Amino acid sequence: MTKKEEWLAGTRSAVPIMLGYVPVGIAYGVMARQAGLNTWQTVLMSLTVYGGASEMMAAGMVAQGAAVLTIVLTTFILNLRHIIMSTCVFNQMQGGRLPVRMLAAFGVTDETFAVYTTTANAPRTPRYFFSMALCSYLSWALGSWLGAILPVVALLNFLVFITAALGISLYAMFIGLLMPGLHGNGRLAALVVLTALCNTVLCNVVQLDSGWSMILSTLGCAALGSFFVTPNAAGEENSHAEP
Repeated sequence: MTKKEEWLAGTRSAVPIMLGYVPVGIAYGVMARQAGLNTWQTVLMSLTVYGGASEMMAAGMVAQGAAVLTIVLTTFILNLRHIIMSTCVFNQMQGGRLPVRMLAAFGVTDETFAVYTTTANAPRTPRYFFSMALCSYLSWALGSWLGAILPVVALLNFLVFITAALGISLYAMFIGLLMPGLHGNGRLAALVVLTALCNTVLCNVVQLDSGWSMILSTLGCAALGSFFVTPNAAGEENSHAEP
């Protein structure tokens, strides 16, 4: 595959992410403006933090008058899961020096991670990942900017509806991107369900912070999965399923 084909493949893989990021970014922009941030502050947070859930949480904490240090630490804890995802992406990435891989880490999100690690026959090169990550990044920034200026255009009823749906939209998009990769891989699907259950128990029963519950459930189940989910598991199950 040529360099151009790798870039085009990454762009094509980014299309479903972009379709989700623009409306969700609009919802974040509305929330940030309602929290008191101006247009440039709203867009700057998207360009520098680039984490949908953490940006929404930060906007809510700004609205509540939380201290800057509290917002920074909470955002850091919530985004610790990206360390795990970046490690997985780098293990699959072929080529690329350390500075290139460190730059690519900024583009790792829940959705780019899901697409990169589950798309069959995709080139595992830095060009492919950078193309997908860049398109996703720009679409999120665009959605944030549109959300920041839309109140001026006065589509308030529509914006209230978007904001109300914000709590589940990112998770629904992530699940939609993840499901094709789980097809025919019962062990991996079971591991995903177990991770979700552990996160629910830690968050709602043990009442840990949502960031810590996500980190602990992901680390624990990933360690467990390393014993019975192997790279060949999906292929073996798919081969048995085929006539």
